Amino acid sequence: MEKNRFFLVDFFALMDNIIVNMQTDIQEPKTLDGNLSIDDRGNVRFVNGFDFAGVKRFYQVENHDTTVIRAFHGHMKEAKYAYVVSGAVLICVVPIDNKKHPSKNAKVERFILSSQKPSVLYIPLAHANGFKSLTDDTKIIFFSTSTVDESKGDDYRFPHNYWGENIWTVENR
Repeated sequence: MEKNRFFLVDFFALMDNIIVNMQTDIQEPKTLDGNLSIDDRGNVRFVNGFDFAGVKRFYQVENHDTTVIRAFHGHMKEAKYAYVVSGAVLICVVPIDNKKHPSKNAKVERFILSSQKPSVLYIPLAHANGFKSLTDDTKIIFFSTSTVDESKGDDYRFPHNYWGENIWTVENR
């Protein structure tokens, strides 16, 4: 009986890893679009395509003002998801080909997320990300596929201008 219990625990741990690996096999950042529903009672923001499989923790971040750039922070084994609770943000995501000295020619993808257009941004493993609040009230929740302990040995940081200063420029249209 005791042996079967350990087998089941190992089996469920293996299944959790398979689910996480299925989700983190995606190598490109992508957004999961949501929506906003408004009626006479108020509004509801949602992203029904986000299912939390593989998520082990979350944290919320707010910058003191719109001049602060939090960047770049990456992981080789950890994927993240970002959701804007309020305000708007510019998030830059770039692949890490070498954890000590990544290519400065890597393509930086820019994403604008806003609480007025709900979506979840998927940041794959082996990518670094950074962000700049576009409004003073910006609040972002990050969901991670690693625990804090798992993340400790898989934490790579680079200066905000490692891939250029112009990536943070707001483009007037």
